[in-house]
Amino acid sequence: MTTTHTASDTAPATSIFGKVHLGYLVIETEHFADWHRFGVDAIGLHADELGAQAMRFRMDDHQCRFLLQRGPAEDVTTIGWQFDDHATFDDVIDRVRRHGVPVVEGTADEAALRGVERLLRFPGPKGLTQEIFTRPVLDPAPLQMHQRRFVTAEGGMGHIALTSTKPGQLRGYYDTVFDARLTDYIDETISGLKLKIRFLRVNERHHSIAVASTQGLRLDPIRTRVQHLNVEVADLDDMVEAYQRVQNLGFAMALAVGQHTNDRELSFYAQTPSGFEWEVGWNPIYVDETTWEPATYQGISVWGHTPVGQTVIDKLAQFRQAARSLRHTEDVVPALAGPGIEDYTREPAPARRAPSTRPMATGLG
Repeated sequence: MTTTHTASDTAPATSIFGKVHLGYLVIETEHFADWHRFGVDAIGLHADELGAQAMRFRMDDHQCRFLLQRGPAEDVTTIGWQFDDHATFDDVIDRVRRHGVPVVEGTADEAALRGVERLLRFPGPKGLTQEIFTRPVLDPAPLQMHQRRFVTAEGGMGHIALTSTKPGQLRGYYDTVFDARLTDYIDETISGLKLKIRFLRVNERHHSIAVASTQGLRLDPIRTRVQHLNVEVADLDDMVEAYQRVQNLGFAMALAVGQHTNDRELSFYAQTPSGFEWEVGWNPIYVDETTWEPATYQGISVWGHTPVGQTVIDKLAQFRQAARSLRHTEDVVPALAGPGIEDYTREPAPARRAPSTRPMATGLG
């Protein structure tokens, strides 16, 4: 760690911070068979097949943590957020509508697929629909899965990482809607590009959202809306065994086991059948709100997280994607993002270690 910032995020009097939890994700894909092998046999989740058009993964007593629906996107399309109570639910609806953004109620069938009693949705950054609910449907049936236990509880089920050409507006969006707080930054150089990664929390989990952006030239090297998603396991053996299963089953490994600088999580990254990455992690730190101050770290990893199997063709494809991103305007839902939240201007102290030489396909926290 190199820089501690004296400024801190100021939450409004009616802050809902701590009452928001990552509840589920919706993934659109045509590769159901591959996803079943990946989710069940490699990562170790419980699967419920719902016919030819949908499949669900469970990791605890929630009926649904991941909903896979048939379609061409090969991407995460929706983020589902759980709130502690109806007052928080109503507060968020009021916030969104007050800014002139439409809120639509999901149908009973849509709610049933997601394993919730009722849901509402509204637009989110990068085309990611945001859905909100209060009551998940719980399933008492025993889980049939390789893992002993995933960590969900008060911190939600993990986190997502995005790349963006408008990071201030993304941070502004999640501050406006969920009172997200800045946890810390990571500065990293990958394939000659300087990156700044912002880590945002909505509860005690170190981050539920990570936003990576290039400094200087604003471009986005990632095809998918989500660069990676993360799940946390309770035991180190579970992470190690999942790593071995991914390799033994022939799924592509993006990054080998390593440890992050900021949240100290031990993890690896596998490539999903849809192309984005899936991080399995163990033992990250959780934030103590009474003492925490945002800081800047130099480099993503203390050790490890070395890239696996990336070819020159893969790198060229990412550079082509980055060039294409210059011709498109990223949707950040301006009405909710406002002018965006500016980063601290203080320069970080010199890094304690040299910048990474890893290729662009890397985990972002």
